[in-house]
Parts: sequence; structure tokens; C-alpha cells
Amino acid sequence: MAGQTISDRLLAARHSIAGQGLAKSVCKATTEEMIGPKKKHLDYLIHCTNEPNVSIPQMANLLIERSQNTNWVVVFKALITVHHMLCYGNERFTQYLASSNSTFQLSNFLDKSGVQVTASGGGSVAGYDMSPFIRRYAKYLNEKALSYRTVAFDFCKVKRGKEDGTLRTMNAEKLLKTLPVLQAQLDALLEFDCTANDLTNGVINMAFMLLFRDLIRLFACYNDGIINLLEKYFDMNKKQCRDALDLYKKFLIRMDRVAEFLKVAENVGIDKGDIPDLTKAPSSLLDALEQHLASLEGKKGSAANTPTQTASNRTNVKSGVSALSSTSTAFGTAANNTRLDSHTGSNGIDESLKQQALAEEEAAMNQYKAKVSSPTASSTNPFLSSPISGGAPVSQSQPIVDLFGSPTNAGLDSMQATKASDDLLQLSGNPFADMFGGGAVAPAPPVAAPAPAQDMWLSNGFGSAPAAGAGAFVSDQSFSSVFGAADAGSGELQASLPPGRRGAAQRCSAASRRSPAAGRGARGAAAAPLGCAAHFLYILPFTCVACW
Repeated sequence: MAGQTISDRLLAARHSIAGQGLAKSVCKATTEEMIGPKKKHLDYLIHCTNEPNVSIPQMANLLIERSQNTNWVVVFKALITVHHMLCYGNERFTQYLASSNSTFQLSNFLDKSGVQVTASGGGSVAGYDMSPFIRRYAKYLNEKALSYRTVAFDFCKVKRGKEDGTLRTMNAEKLLKTLPVLQAQLDALLEFDCTANDLTNGVINMAFMLLFRDLIRLFACYNDGIINLLEKYFDMNKKQCRDALDLYKKFLIRMDRVAEFLKVAENVGIDKGDIPDLTKAPSSLLDALEQHLASLEGKKGSAANTPTQTASNRTNVKSGVSALSSTSTAFGTAANNTRLDSHTGSNGIDESLKQQALAEEEAAMNQYKAKVSSPTASSTNPFLSSPISGGAPVSQSQPIVDLFGSPTNAGLDSMQATKASDDLLQLSGNPFADMFGGGAVAPAPPVAAPAPAQDMWLSNGFGSAPAAGAGAFVSDQSFSSVFGAADAGSGELQASLPPGRRGAAQRCSAASRRSPAAGRGARGAAAAPLGCAAHFLYILPFTCVACW
């Protein structure tokens, strides 16, 4: 099962459309792909636990909902995601799981879907074989949350060591109540009970690494608590000594089981430098504790009441504490090692497989680049200026239209050769040339006005008319040759006018002779349709002030 399935993609798309980013990240972290949850999705969820506006109950419920899936891969990855957030996320997430009743109900989980191929393609895994590990893993997470609810702190995150260790400095009464809780959580972890042959895929490998990390920290706290218990043993009363002896006997049994777990970790390839040395206490320590308890109970035939035997018992306890102190130091150093955190974030992928995948991806990218840069690829390029037939390369001499450049000299010559009337809207030039810092276009030279055509309206209906001069009106001589000389009455009127208006009055009086209606009066009287030459051109109904 290489890659995400169709159901994974559809579910992620549905959350994207709905705008549910948190649900999408949970879906991405718990896909059906048979590898551990990806680090980018885990980091995002851990970041969400530190954000005050993110709902921790919603996040936890989404993960619990994914753990109810029928596919063992999805369920296992949901549990791994929860475990990862318990280890590296904000304590609010742990507090919610400890205070809520929504625990993992997977005691009867069983996947009968069949055999699935691993991501590396090197083998197959049956869901039936992975189901027991899912049930044990869920039990451990429930016990981890329960222990936090009981003691109000996480054993994997408390301080360790002789000076300020939490369990090393705890008083005897509280210590006797705390160690059983720690033992129950450690028992649930050791019940995972896997071998090197069971670690066949990336999902269970990542779960094993998280359990190995927790085991180091739990046993370091456990060892500190036992040392503190032994140091206070001879100062306890009879009931406390009986409980302390029982706890020590259980400690010896769990020490053997921890050694077996560490041996499995060594067989699966964990570096020996990350595996701490487990030093056992001498057997004489147990005898010394039993003899002291017998002396307190007052059993007959006990030689522990003698001062010599009491001193010998104390000596044996000191030697046992010294041996356990070396174990505490070794486990504390391993717990502070950051390389374990890098192992848990590797998704359980083999390094050789990762390098092979990177090499294949690089080869595919090089092949794609070679295909794109080949000459045959240009024939299918839709962005070329013109289609290329036969896969020939684009000609370098082909002109390219420059929308924002200045026109060339050839373009200017072609623009000047055209008539002004052919380009009324001035579209032949480039309107964007001056806008982008190009050279200013030289203005086109003025175009000479073409000779006017013979118009029947300008000639007043005659076949030919003399061309007008530079002035606005025709000369007096030309006007007199057409309309005749002015009369005497008009001469007197012209003499009374200013010199600038006499010529206009002459023309107006000459027109009056031709039209009797025009001579009825100059002021207020309606003029004929024809008047002076100026009125004739514009066909105005009234005489102008200049003519008057």
C-alpha cells in the first residue's frame, strides 16, 4: 500500500472545503499508508496544543474518533499520534485525557481485512497479526493517562537525580503511594511484549521507539524511588517496611523484564550508546531487608535483633543503593539524550530506503528537465508566437512585437508616408512609448492641406468660382463684377459708417438691389435669404451688426 488511498484524499479534501484545518491535519497524520505519521503533521498538531485559541477537547475527540476506524493502520497511527503529543505536546492535552472519560476502548479490536503490502514493498503484514499490539498499546496509553490523574504529574517529565529528583526527595508515606502507580504504568508498557521479528513495518517501529523512550524515563524514576525507599527503610514502622519489601521484590521482577526489552531494542538496530547499562543489586540486599522486617515482627529464631546483624544489614543496603545509583545515572543519561527524539521522528523508515527514494526522485526530475529542454518539446508549446511545424527551432530573426518600446526609423517613415486623413484617431503611433521611459518620439512634420475640391455650394451654383484669398471674404472688385455697382443711397450710408465697416455695407446694399425684401430696413427688418457675402456663406436669416 504505497501512497495515500482514494479515501484518504477524499476525506482531506472534504475537510479542506469545510475549512476544518485541524481535522485535515488529524486526517493527514492518520492515513492508511503503512508508514509512521509524518513529522510535519505531528509538528503542526504539537504547535496547536500550544495555541490558546485551539480547542484541546476537539483535537482529542478527533483522534479518538480516528481510533475507532476498522483499518488497523489508521487505528495504530491514531494511537501513535496521541502518544507523540503526550510526550512532546502541551500539558493541557495530557490533562484533558486524564480528566475525561473518553479513553481508548480497543480491548476487543480485531482487523480481519487481510494482508497488506508494506511501503517498502519488501513484505506483507496481516491486520490480524497487528491487532494484539494495538490492544496492548491502547491499554498503555489509558494507563498513562490514569497515572497522571492519580499523581497529577507525568513520570516521564519529572525531574530525576539525587539532588532534586521528584521521587528521590519524596517522603516515605507519599512514596509508598506513588510507586504502585508507577509500577502499573511500567507493567502496561512491558506488556507490549514484541520481538525483533514483529517489527516488520514503519507503523509498529515508530510505536516501539516511543515506548522505548518512555521506558528509559519510567525506569529512571522507578530506580530513584527504590533508592529513596531503601534509604528510609530502617526508619519505617512495621507496616511500611512490609509494603516497602513487597515493592522491592516487584522491582527485581520488573528489572529482568526491562533487560529483555532492552535486548530487543538492541536487536532492531538501536545504537548501543543509547541503551543504558542495567546494574542489578546484590542478592544480599534482599536478605538484609527480610531480616530487618523479621526483627520488627518479633519472630522467634531471628538473629536480626543483634547489633552486629543490624550493622551488617545496613552495610548491605548501602552497597545495594550504590549499585542502583549507577543504574540511575546510566538511565538518566540515556533519558537526556536527544538522539532518541530524532529516532521517534524518523517515521520508522530505513535510511537505505530513504536514500533510494531520494535517488529515484532526483532521476525523475532530471528526466523531466531533459524532456522540457529538448527541441521536440517546442512543437507542443502553446505560448510560442507562431506554430512550428516539424519540431524546427524558432527562428531568431523573426521580429517580435514590442508594445512598450519606441518606434524605429522604418516605422516613423511609414507613419509619415501616410496621409493625415487616413489616421484621424492617430492610431499609427505607439501611445505607450513615452509612458515607460523610452525615447521621445519626434513629432511628425505638418502635412500640407490638400487642394479643396470644386463644390457647387461655394460657387453659388455657377460652373466655376474664383478661389478665395487669404481673407474671410471676397474682394470688392470680384463682388461688383457679379452683383453690380452700389447705388447712391447706399453711398450716403456708407459715408456715415466707420471706415472698417464700409466694405461690408457696400456688399450688403448690392445684395439689397437684387432682393427687394432685403432693403426694407437695416435694423430690425428681416433680411432676405441672401444677404451679404458673409450671410450667404452661413445662410443666416438676420443682418449682422457689421453689415448694419
